[in-house]
Amino acid sequence: MKKILIANRGEIAVRVIRACQELGYQTVAVYSEADKEALHVLLADEAVCIGPALSSDSYLKYSSILTACEITQADAVHPGYGFLSENAKFAELCESCGLIFIGPSSNHINLLGDKAQAKKIAKKVGCPIIKGSAGIVADVEEGMRIAENIGYPVFIKATAGGGGKGIRIAYSAEEFEASFNQAANEALKAFGNEGLYIEKMIVNPRHIEIQVVGDGSNYIYLGERDCTTQRRRQKLIEEAPSPSLDLKLRKKMGEAAVRLLKEVGYKTVGTVEFLLDESSDFYFMEVNTRVQVEHTITEELTRKDIVAMQIAIAFGDELQYKQSDIEFNGHVFEFRINAENPKKGFMPCPGSLEYYIPPGGIGVRVDSACYTGYKIPPYYDSMIAKLIVTGSDRTDALRRAKRALSEFKIGGIHTTIDFHLRMIEDQKFIESDYNIGYVDQLVEEKKLFPESE
Repeated sequence: MKKILIANRGEIAVRVIRACQELGYQTVAVYSEADKEALHVLLADEAVCIGPALSSDSYLKYSSILTACEITQADAVHPGYGFLSENAKFAELCESCGLIFIGPSSNHINLLGDKAQAKKIAKKVGCPIIKGSAGIVADVEEGMRIAENIGYPVFIKATAGGGGKGIRIAYSAEEFEASFNQAANEALKAFGNEGLYIEKMIVNPRHIEIQVVGDGSNYIYLGERDCTTQRRRQKLIEEAPSPSLDLKLRKKMGEAAVRLLKEVGYKTVGTVEFLLDESSDFYFMEVNTRVQVEHTITEELTRKDIVAMQIAIAFGDELQYKQSDIEFNGHVFEFRINAENPKKGFMPCPGSLEYYIPPGGIGVRVDSACYTGYKIPPYYDSMIAKLIVTGSDRTDALRRAKRALSEFKIGGIHTTIDFHLRMIEDQKFIESDYNIGYVDQLVEEKKLFPESE
C-alpha cells in the first residue's frame, strides 16, 4: 500500500486527503503547532507536527517535512498549492530521497517557473506573447530603454513571482525608476530573487487560464477558467466556461497551451495563463506548475477528477482520456470565501468561528477545512472555504449562487460573503462586461460598500 504525505494545510490538504483515500492510499498530514486541531489533521491516517506556527518554521521547512516522510515511511509527497508546491529545490530533494513528488519534475519547475524562460518556450511553439524584455533586465537603465521601445504603460514583474507580488506598473518614464526598485525589493523579500522582466501592459484585459494534463506522450486540455474578477491581482471569483470565448477561440487557446507543455515533455497537471484583450487576441502570461485553487470548477464542468489524475500520473499511469472525451456540463462559478472585512479594505479577520453552516443542495460544492469552533490562525492565507456552484447555464448558475451564498452562515468573524452577494447583482458582472481592473474600480469609487453603510 502506497502512503502519501500531504505537505500542506487547509482546504487543499483536505481535498488531497479525500482523493488519496478514494484511490486506496494511506495519508499522512503535517501540521504546525497552530494547526493541531485542523481538519486535515483529523482526517488523515497519520499526522506529524513539523514545527511552530510561522510557515518558515514549519510548512516551508524542507528538513521537517522530509523527516516526517522518513518517520511515517511515506512513498510520495503531494505539495498542494502555495508553500513548496513550485519550489524546485524541494522537488529535487524529494527525488534524491527516493520520494515520488506528485507534480512536475524539479527541472520542469525550474524551467517553467522562470517566467522569462517560459516566455521563450511559448514564443518557440507559436504561442502569442506580449512584447517585452527577452529575459531578466540587468538594471534600471536597460529597463527604461526597453520600456521606451515598446511604449508605456508597462508591467515590471518578478521573474520568480506569483500571487500578485513583485509587480508594478509604470505609466511613464518619470515613474519607471521608483516602480522598478519597488518591484525588485518586494520580489527579493517574497521569493529570494530580485530578477525582473518588462512587459507591455495590455489595457483592460480578461484573465483566462487553460487547464492541461499530460503524461509525457498524451496531452489534453480541460477547457478554460475565467479569472477576471480580481482585486489587486488576487482572484476572487472564477467561472467556466468563459463568457468571452467561443468554440474557435477556446480550441485555439487550448491547443496553444498543449503545445507549450508538450514541447518540454511536461508530466502532470499544469495551467497556462493568458490575457485576452478587447479584440479577442490572447497573449501568454505564465505557467503554473501545480494544481490551482480554482481547479474545482474545471472538475465540476468536465466531471474529471484533476487531483486523481495528478496522483495517477505521478505513480506512472498513463492518462486515461483523449481530447474527444472532454465535454462540458453547464456553467460553474467558484467564490473564494475569505476571513476578510470588505468594508475595511479587505482587512484580514482571523478568529474563532462561533458557527459555521455551509450551504448544500443540488449543484453546490463546498471545499473547506473549517467547522464550528475552529479558530482561524493569523499566520496563513485567509481562505475559509471555496463555494462552487453549477447551473445549466450562466444565468441558472448565478441564481443558484445567490441562494447558496445567502445560505452560507459564518459567525464570529467578518467574511467576503457579502462582497460576493453584491458582485453577482452588479449589472456589468451579470452581463460579463468587465475586466481585471473592475473590482478595484468599484472599491475605489466606494460603489460596493458606500461610506453611509
